[in-house]
Amino acid sequence: MHKEDTTDTLRFRAVGRRTVLARFDGGTLTSDGGALLLREAEHRTGVLRRFAACFTDHRDPSRVQHPVAALIRQRVYALAAGYEDLNDHEQLRHDPVFAVLAEAGDLTKPLAGKSTLDRLELTGEVVRPGERYKKIAVDFPAIDRVLVEVFLAAYSEPPQELILDLDATDDPVHGAQEGRFFHGYYDEYCYLPLYIFCGEHLLGARLRPGNSDAAAGAQEEVGRLVTQIRAVWPEVRLTLRADSGFCRNALLSWCEANHVDYVIGLAKNERLATLIAGELAAAEADARATGEAARRFVELTYQTRESWARVRRVVAKAEYLPEGETGKRNPRFVVTSLGADTVAARPLYETVYCARGDMENRIKEQQLGLFADRTSTTTFRGNQLRLYFSSIAYVLLHALRRLALAGTELARAQVTTIRLTLFKIGARVRVTTRHVWLGLASGCPYAELFTRAHRALLRC
Repeated sequence: MHKEDTTDTLRFRAVGRRTVLARFDGGTLTSDGGALLLREAEHRTGVLRRFAACFTDHRDPSRVQHPVAALIRQRVYALAAGYEDLNDHEQLRHDPVFAVLAEAGDLTKPLAGKSTLDRLELTGEVVRPGERYKKIAVDFPAIDRVLVEVFLAAYSEPPQELILDLDATDDPVHGAQEGRFFHGYYDEYCYLPLYIFCGEHLLGARLRPGNSDAAAGAQEEVGRLVTQIRAVWPEVRLTLRADSGFCRNALLSWCEANHVDYVIGLAKNERLATLIAGELAAAEADARATGEAARRFVELTYQTRESWARVRRVVAKAEYLPEGETGKRNPRFVVTSLGADTVAARPLYETVYCARGDMENRIKEQQLGLFADRTSTTTFRGNQLRLYFSSIAYVLLHALRRLALAGTELARAQVTTIRLTLFKIGARVRVTTRHVWLGLASGCPYAELFTRAHRALLRC
């Protein structure tokens, strides 16, 4: 029997007279040769170094094979490269590129397996005396501070103004995880994480039980962020932006007391609709005359009958959409601390408030591209740590996008596009005494872009 006819050989359709055969015997190869760019971005921002400092190792040093910092790097780089499951590490631990990324002491030895990484995620808040396995504790408040520290370090000089975006999203769960509840709006069992972004910068990611109010904990999270930001930039103007789920008197009053402006959606009701009935009728007349959607904007001073502590400025959009046979009235409302002399009604709604929609793209990057919804551990704390891992992976990828890809076709690319374009490059790896040589695929269509990104990182 010919060697190519063994059961280990994969036979494909012939090309002309040539048979096409394949075997998994190529030697030391990797499919993630381009992920080394991430390591360069990390060394210029210190993201993983800061993150690893939030962990305390209670293991016996004489028995430790994989230091905490190496475990952190292995886990985060794998998420960034598209490996969501701990089971993936049973193969990744033998990948020489991940050995370089994890900065393992001996590049020829395997990295940590899935069990070691699982124990890292399931360690409790306090390591109990006599605990045999789960002995790497993590300080959650320290991680919260790191996310903001990395954001502050991204600026070479203090900005004049920052807009903080808040949003909640559903994180479906399919087991008996601690803290999961049925949510009527999303019609599923889920968690309800709270995200806070400033532009493309992630400042906070807080996992919450599925029965939480959309604004639960928002005041505390915003207070923490504002305190940390103003400690470095005391003169910066801050504006809070969110949808109507965050329109709570306590949050609005806190902003007013702490000199933080806000632009927050206000749920429509019969009383508000009555106040703009004339403008809605006028918008409908405009739409019927032109056959196109029409909108008008109205200034209101408004106070709820019970929940609000004071009168506030409300901007109303009176819109008519010529849909179907009858069309539809579409009133929308925004409450704000910004005066009419600062920003008029129309630009407040169309330019300031509506821009918050871009935050949904950032959340999609987190959940779809970096597996923030992979919250399948049994404990609530373990799932919060998984959310942190995903968040740090996002921060690292955004640092690469910001430092290396500005001015390129990937300057605004989603993390999945960056991954497929720059990281998933086949390479042959050769480890010598003094070098780690990567023979990147000669046919890579993005070699020029990769080289440009590498040069940009070197200039940082």
